[in-house]
Amino acid sequence: MIEVSDLHKAFGAVKAVDGVSFSARDGEITGLLGPNGAGKTTALRMLYTLMAPDRGQVLVDGIDAARDPLGVRRRLGVLPDARGLYKRLTASENIDYFARLHGMSEALLTTRRATLIEALGMADIANRRTEGFSQGQRVKTAIARALVHDPHNVILDEPTNGLDVMATRALRQFMAGLKAEGRCVLFSSHIMQEVAALCDRIVVIARGRVVADDTPQALLARTGTNTLEDAFVSLIGSDEGLAA
Repeated sequence: MIEVSDLHKAFGAVKAVDGVSFSARDGEITGLLGPNGAGKTTALRMLYTLMAPDRGQVLVDGIDAARDPLGVRRRLGVLPDARGLYKRLTASENIDYFARLHGMSEALLTTRRATLIEALGMADIANRRTEGFSQGQRVKTAIARALVHDPHNVILDEPTNGLDVMATRALRQFMAGLKAEGRCVLFSSHIMQEVAALCDRIVVIARGRVVADDTPQALLARTGTNTLEDAFVSLIGSDEGLAA
């Protein structure tokens, strides 16, 4: 479980995150939505300890990120906005490298790598260098690398960005499988169809603040709209929606 309380982060005079609070629960998929510049990515970077908040608290399975960042990282699997693969390594070698950073034994590494390659349909690319990979192949490799240590909590920043229809469908099924295993899944997306299909709860951020945190059905009822896209525009304000 991921719990965020009163997070603040400013860059000079700009308040990127201005008092964000929400929870992402085990066995659920929580969507983090907001227009460009709303503070989503900054908030996520504070969750996975890449950036320290000016104020506020992040707890991951009860572990305080400020007091024990390494303990939090062990509990998280993160697909960041920048995939950052090592192009001269094969997909398998990328996975193995991160497994060793986590201190995994060779036997466990081998088992986890095989499990993820099968789950993500990577058998045809496992032994190919990642240089020249398609966007879908890069995302699959980055996800396998992020999950090799079998984390209970998964953060995915725009996981389907640039993917084709088949790769997107496969990734949605994989995310649903993580939920079925009882894991906590938090992901950001601009694709409302994806959010509607996957999310148990939706957190909407605008101007660095949470403007909604509820189930998809409750957000539709609250805004009196028929689609999540219309509900989203209603919640953030049409002017900001156009700016995004």
